[in-house]
Amino acid sequence: MIHWRQTLRKFLYLVTFLIVLFIAGMFALRTFGEELTELTFVPDAEFVEQDPLELNAYQDPDMWFSRPGKGAQNDPARWQPLFEGADGESAETAAADEPPATTVEGETLPSDLRPVAEPPRFAVFFVHPTSYFDSRQWNAPLEDEESQNRARLMVRGMASAFNQASEIWVPRYRQATFGAFITVDPQAQQALDAAYADIDAAFTFFLDSVPADMPIVLAGHSQGGYLVTRLLQDRIAGTDLQSRIAMAYPVGWPISIEHDLPSLGLPACATADQSGCVASWASFAEPAEPGQFLRRYAELPGLDGEARGEAPILCVNPITGLMGGSADAEYNLGTLVPSDDLSTGTLVPRSVPANCADNGLLMIGNPPELGQYVLPGNNYHVYDIPLFWQNVKQDVVRRVSAWQPTS
Repeated sequence: MIHWRQTLRKFLYLVTFLIVLFIAGMFALRTFGEELTELTFVPDAEFVEQDPLELNAYQDPDMWFSRPGKGAQNDPARWQPLFEGADGESAETAAADEPPATTVEGETLPSDLRPVAEPPRFAVFFVHPTSYFDSRQWNAPLEDEESQNRARLMVRGMASAFNQASEIWVPRYRQATFGAFITVDPQAQQALDAAYADIDAAFTFFLDSVPADMPIVLAGHSQGGYLVTRLLQDRIAGTDLQSRIAMAYPVGWPISIEHDLPSLGLPACATADQSGCVASWASFAEPAEPGQFLRRYAELPGLDGEARGEAPILCVNPITGLMGGSADAEYNLGTLVPSDDLSTGTLVPRSVPANCADNGLLMIGNPPELGQYVLPGNNYHVYDIPLFWQNVKQDVVRRVSAWQPTS
């Protein structure tokens, strides 16, 4: 009996120790989470200047995840998810159910939120988000298999929302590592500049390859969204090319209405059928803890060189297509819910609402079950496009259909 009690006492001591250790760990993570994240992901190596790509590098089809000629089986952007109908059964995606004819906060939902019968001709240049998390160097090698495989999955889940385009081009590039986005180290900007040099070269080849009369949609997520804003500012704003940009979707990258938007050459999308405009959002579930996100936003200077501070972030509601405002889940035509291994996914309609808060964050209500990649603070950054996959798919076609070239 004494031996049994001693064994039980030791077991309880062990359990108590593990509980205390867990609580201490959670306290440390909450208190020092940002510092620990920096220690884990920010490279401690010196930035190494990237050798320029060869002038004809992007002539090689292998330098593209997606481009014409890949074939549907080999092109992740041409992937189609299953669609879960009202009976809970899954079927091949065709068109999601039409939204009910009603209003949202006094704004009439346009009847052409329904699928366009004949999508227009247009080309998409999509820049994929960060898929490289190694802290040994500042930029991803093109031969890093893990990050490249991860990027293909991201293209599959995000760029596929634009798959009614005549052409989809998604370049591979030597992107900045994840740690470059959580530090004020000047080397982080050098890494981003190096990534942009690749995207700039890919965009030049893209422009030389698509028909001269075909409207262009620029899209990207996270790091890709940032690089799209660089293209808008450096290559498009104030040039003849601006008249060919039917839409820009730099999603998941916070855009200051005051300090960033004026440098992009395109206005924010104020209405659902407006073209030649910018649509962006950053998704958080309730209860949201966006402190780290907002602090990082405030730290970075805007495209005008001024501090962004607490200036409102651009939020175009991906359900309604309107700048600001709210929409109930019943208007969400399809959220892409991935499988555990991210190899496939199903569209589930009417499951996630969207509300542009006063600070410009997109609030999506109670946390939806989408998988293991929700970031701390109920940050649904990884799912910004999948949350509204079917709405985005219809949004781009509707806006390009309304686009008219300007002289």
